Amino acid sequence: MKHRVSILAAALACGLLLSSAGHAATTGTSAVTLGASANGVLQILDPTFNLIPTAFDYTNDFIEATGVAGLRVRLKSNSLTGCVLYVKCVDASPQIALADLLVKTQTAPGVGGTSTTVYAAISASDQALWSTGLAQISFVEVDTDIRIQNLFAYPDAMAAGTTNYTNNLTYTLVAQ
Repeated sequence: MKHRVSILAAALACGLLLSSAGHAATTGTSAVTLGASANGVLQILDPTFNLIPTAFDYTNDFIEATGVAGLRVRLKSNSLTGCVLYVKCVDASPQIALADLLVKTQTAPGVGGTSTTVYAAISASDQALWSTGLAQISFVEVDTDIRIQNLFAYPDAMAAGTTNYTNNLTYTLVAQ
């Protein structure tokens, strides 16, 4: 009888060992890879922008809007070598002469970048307005100062209201 109990105990012990081995935890690893590519995001904060000259502006023969009162855009880029913000006017028949529509920015460039800090006439081709030489991970606001000169070249019929002259500016963000 003792022999049978020993065999039964040995069988139970083997069964417990075998069932424990069947439920043992196992581990493994998996590599997760992000294939990031240089990209940029550009948000136009002022899709329409109006300038209404005052008598003072006509005395000076120009009107301007600077800083946050100018045209505002936000941008960011993950390019390790930075990005460039371009601006241009590609209207086939611009109503404001390109030589009279001037742009610049007071927004400091990013590290290793540049910015146009002196008024320059807008053109039909891309002109660099602002840049950075490193990744711009968080949004930065770039304000475009606008000046329209030679105001007397834009007549009004003296009827009710004003005569509107409109040019469309195109911003382009290029990751370097």
